[in-house]
Amino acid sequence: MPAHLNALATRHGVLPLPAFLPDATFGTVRAADADDVRTAGVRALVMNTFHLMQKPGSSTVQALGGLHAMTGWNGPIMTDSGGFQAYSLIRRNAKQGRITDQGIVFQPEGAGRKFQLTPEKCIQLQLAYGADIVVCLDDCTHVDDSLAEQHASVRRTIRWALRCKQEFARQLAMRRLDDERPLLFAVVQGGGIPELRRECAEALLEIGFDGYGYGGWPLDTQGTLLTEMLALTRELIPLHLPLHALGVGHPEYVATCARMGYRLFDSALPTRDARHGRLYAFTADPRDPGFRLADRWFHYVYVEDDRYIKADTPISPGCDCYTCTRYSLGYLHHLQAIGETLFYRLATIHNLRFMSTLMGLIAAETTVASAS
Repeated sequence: MPAHLNALATRHGVLPLPAFLPDATFGTVRAADADDVRTAGVRALVMNTFHLMQKPGSSTVQALGGLHAMTGWNGPIMTDSGGFQAYSLIRRNAKQGRITDQGIVFQPEGAGRKFQLTPEKCIQLQLAYGADIVVCLDDCTHVDDSLAEQHASVRRTIRWALRCKQEFARQLAMRRLDDERPLLFAVVQGGGIPELRRECAEALLEIGFDGYGYGGWPLDTQGTLLTEMLALTRELIPLHLPLHALGVGHPEYVATCARMGYRLFDSALPTRDARHGRLYAFTADPRDPGFRLADRWFHYVYVEDDRYIKADTPISPGCDCYTCTRYSLGYLHHLQAIGETLFYRLATIHNLRFMSTLMGLIAAETTVASAS
């Protein structure tokens, strides 16, 4: 079996794999600045084309020097195409947009104008932002959508991916970026239908991309991970190519997908959980040589619980994050109880450090498995 890919070279540095990319949707990880995120061990961020083209607007991003200069982040940045967000908007209210073979037209509630996102514009925007990993526009579906909708999605996703690659090549030539170019990822759609996942993956592999992503919501209507489809998609993409589990951020699900061979993950879940007082903790010190990602290896700490009022301990055993090395769980309980905004920052730093520690544990587990 080919070895798992253990690093990804980008224009802003080598990204060790596996990697968790926090969602910095509008150009920021909420409640934390670039130094906080870096100190927590995070090596790359994902930002969103759909949102950035609205706020602050593409011309503003460019006027401020691109995403790296604007945000103060000097590591790799992936820019999601925005296809999932546009799909979600239109799915909630068809009056807010439409999806055609040409692209996506949408007008979010409260917006003064319509926005258009075609495969070509999607690539143009991401390159103008200075992204290190560019994602093709795809036609997203829900796993429960009809067979006809899934067929249409796969056909459209393949056509859009080809148009994206053609525009990508045109832009590279125009911008003279051949020697130091960003990476281009395509997204595998197909819902919960194995034949369509296979059709989409094979067509995208034939076109040729630097990496791939699992497209569509990765959970079913009960919130359960779609393990069979995720595993199949990983089997369809050769292990030497990076595969991104788009939208997967639950620690247990990350570990599950990593064992399948997924190397990239992103989600707003860890930072959103942090702001709501749901903190992540290992059940034992992960530095212990006997620690394994097995059985009940992590749990949630609900910081508002009265049991923590006088807890003079860190959130998680052995945690070396800025928060845990300086403040007690009891102090964090106090900050949340009084509505102090400092809590959001400290909690966010901790959950991000938990996720980066988890990446290290998964990397070690993968190394041991490969050697055995």
